Amino acid sequence: QLQLVESGGALVQPGGSLRLSCAASGFTLDYYTIGWFRQAPGKQRELVARIVGGGSTNYADSVKGRFTISRDRAMRTSYLQMHDLKPEDTAVYYCSARYGSEQVWGQGTQVTVSS
Repeated sequence: QLQLVESGGALVQPGGSLRLSCAASGFTLDYYTIGWFRQAPGKQRELVARIVGGGSTNYADSVKGRFTISRDRAMRTSYLQMHDLKPEDTAVYYCSARYGSEQVWGQGTQVTVSS
């Protein structure tokens, strides 16, 4: 069974940093497009960052220069490194792996940015 499990969400003060992890089980991430999404209360889920199989990355304008998406060498885990966090970054963060018509989602991890 293909599964993704996110971790690393927490309460952090504005200006702080967090690293989210997305661990894959039942498959490796080599050929998958990995996306980190977030959904704030009352808002639609939005794409935050994406890394494709070849390693190219894309970011939402709101996080460019602050967030970095990556994968480990074993292609088992994706990371979202977040710096200079702002209250508007508060959301449930989800990772997703997509290959063709196949898409796997994690259960989400809560990030709250507040003083």
